[in-house]
Amino acid sequence: MPVVPLRFHFEQPFTVPAREAFAWCTDFGASDGKLFSSRTRRSVRWINDDALVMTDTKWPEGRAVRIHRLVVIDRTAMAWTNTHLDGPYRHSQYWYRVVPDGARRSHLDFTGLRMLRLLRAPSATGVRRLVESERVGDSGEWRDFLAPALERDLHRGGKP
Repeated sequence: MPVVPLRFHFEQPFTVPAREAFAWCTDFGASDGKLFSSRTRRSVRWINDDALVMTDTKWPEGRAVRIHRLVVIDRTAMAWTNTHLDGPYRHSQYWYRVVPDGARRSHLDFTGLRMLRLLRAPSATGVRRLVESERVGDSGEWRDFLAPALERDLHRGGKP
């Protein structure tokens, strides 16, 4: 079974200062599951101040899928990584960085490496389609669900 690496990138603007956006993004907890487009239950086990294991349970097609992820936070760079330890995208890795765009604005700089296991290797055109599908899906989750929640919470003085 070939493993196809899908590399993609996007940026998501925020209308909040970078430090506040970073604090919100890295305040991981069990209530985070409600932020996603699909039903998600999350548990978080902190290893130390800058590392944690997140366990997400999702129910695609009615069956539970549990995914463990190692998250490592770099507070100085306002960045973090998310590495899938198991599940359907085992060994996939995602890099996040919050970048200031002036005093009151910022953006998320996201780079993904999805390791996709397929029955056979796709053509170059097939790989490009898969990459675009992953980029559209992940950027849509941020655009439609996570960024609006971040801005709503921070403009109201909510999380963290």
